Amino acid sequence: MFFTKHRQLIRWIIIIASFAIISLILWNTYVFFQKFKAEERRKMETWSYAQSDFLNSFRSGLDTEVNNVTTFIITDSTSTTPMILVSPKGEISSFNNIDTLGVRNVDAFLEKSKVQFEEENTPIPLSYYNNDTNSDEAIGTLYYGNSPLLNKLKYYPLALLLIIVLFGAVVYFFYRSSKIATQNKLWSGMAKETAHQIGTPLSSLIGWTEILKGENTNPEYIKEIEKDIHRLQTITERFSKIGSLPTLEKANIVTETIEAYDYLKTRSSRLVNFKINTPEHPVYVNLNKQLYGWTIENLVKNAIDAMKGKGDLQLSITQLEQQVKITITDTGKGISKNEFSTIFEPGYTTKKRGWGLGLSLAKRIVEDFHNGRIKVLNSEKGKGTTMQISLKTI
Repeated sequence: MFFTKHRQLIRWIIIIASFAIISLILWNTYVFFQKFKAEERRKMETWSYAQSDFLNSFRSGLDTEVNNVTTFIITDSTSTTPMILVSPKGEISSFNNIDTLGVRNVDAFLEKSKVQFEEENTPIPLSYYNNDTNSDEAIGTLYYGNSPLLNKLKYYPLALLLIIVLFGAVVYFFYRSSKIATQNKLWSGMAKETAHQIGTPLSSLIGWTEILKGENTNPEYIKEIEKDIHRLQTITERFSKIGSLPTLEKANIVTETIEAYDYLKTRSSRLVNFKINTPEHPVYVNLNKQLYGWTIENLVKNAIDAMKGKGDLQLSITQLEQQVKITITDTGKGISKNEFSTIFEPGYTTKKRGWGLGLSLAKRIVEDFHNGRIKVLNSEKGKGTTMQISLKTI
């Protein structure tokens, strides 16, 4: 009860807490990286002091056995850090912990590495005390790069961010899929309930029609009533099939398209100039006639609405090798490119009245039920829109 009442607040608390935890982890990682880098700097400075002390003792001719052991231990402790020693003249005199195996031009590779090391860490000058001149004499400059462990640690925050982004994407798509599944379930329930509600008065109308036939009523009246009853039966069947997986059967799409197109043509404004171009031969596809007819009616109605009941409307059927394409072109107000995919989302509508389900249902009928494709082929503001349905032929 508490969760349901404060759902939005709890979501924000979780989001803020997650952001705080992520920020804390990244900050601690950054601090640890800087400390590790400083520790590696001290290690390299100690190495340079050991080298200077060793060279100073060697040149002084003193007993350096202890110093040699100490220098060896210190030098051995830097077995992973890549380093390059450059002489006072700027020439590379030695290098360590750098893999040159398989490198064709070692000198160029070392020069490139030296530049990289200088960007990563400040070089350390090496010198020794010359007793003859009573002054410090330069040995060279030590360039060193980040150790493999430090490099791995440097990319750790990026890897962590990538994991977090991927986790967020999984959660988002799971939530979106769950939401879409709930919407589909709701639409299916509404469709079945609508079919059920229409079925009751429809049965009554059929019964009253039979009574009127026995009362010597004008046959023309009966004929018109039966047309409307047939129309209601078709609508009921469409709604009932939206709520479940419909069956497909081999059908001539040319005939079915013309039938749906002509139905609206006879019931639309005379200010709309209807045109249709179809192959003279039949084109067979796996089709649910009722739902396909509903799709064509939806697209034609939308086109008429876009033209405000006045303009040119053309339907064309084109057969390719293994596909048939149905295009409906109007001379209406058109839509912008960023709306090409948005118009198929549930609830999207530019009308003052309407639920915005027509194109959403059309997309579901074509893509989910018929394994086809429906899209806005092209559109231009103030000039019109062309919608296209693609289905596989058999």
